[in-house]
Amino acid sequence: MELIPVTMQQQAIIDETARYVREQLEGEGSGHDWWHIFRVWKNARYIASQEKGADLFTVELAALLHDIGDHKFHNGDETVGPRMVREWLGKQPLDEVFIATVCDIVSGLSYKGAGTSSAMPTLEGRIVQDADRLDAIGAIGIARTFAYGGHKGRELYNPAVAPVLHDNFEDYKSSTAPTINHFYEKLLLLKDRMHTPTARAMAEKRHQYMEDFLSQFYAEWNATDHLEGF
Repeated sequence: MELIPVTMQQQAIIDETARYVREQLEGEGSGHDWWHIFRVWKNARYIASQEKGADLFTVELAALLHDIGDHKFHNGDETVGPRMVREWLGKQPLDEVFIATVCDIVSGLSYKGAGTSSAMPTLEGRIVQDADRLDAIGAIGIARTFAYGGHKGRELYNPAVAPVLHDNFEDYKSSTAPTINHFYEKLLLLKDRMHTPTARAMAEKRHQYMEDFLSQFYAEWNATDHLEGF
């Protein structure tokens, strides 16, 4: 089955939604800004173009709206995002079934801890989740991780604080661990949690970049980087 393209009316809704999201998130400093949305949107479009049978309209709107009302900025309240998505889409000429589909994708998108599952029943949801996770790894993922850690006032690294593989979302959400721990609690686990072949291939290089970064980080932390080659 081929990619289901958007109509002119649907494109107008996408364009208006992009303007709305940009107004909401432009200039945000924790790594969850408009440019994060933009990258996820573009990667979701690319993955959809490679994974046949996806409804591009659903993919694009879910990608654009996936971080509106993020629970991390609303005291952990997971209902804010889907409610804001519903309010926005309810102003558009869209039926309830479609709106519910996008809201379901946004509701289920977040990573919830190493020991939890994050099932995404639709192809469109899997594509958007993959695109979001790709932006959490690699060079940009590293930059975003430290931006968020600084935003939350967390230590860079503390050898006395071990990473925790959380088995429920509440513990994961409430963690205040150093930023380096986040690599082990989430980022290094994402490569093997990609749904689509396209995203899995894209994740390989980004994952290796993080492994190399951590090796260099520890070498500098332990003042052993000068020993290379001796």
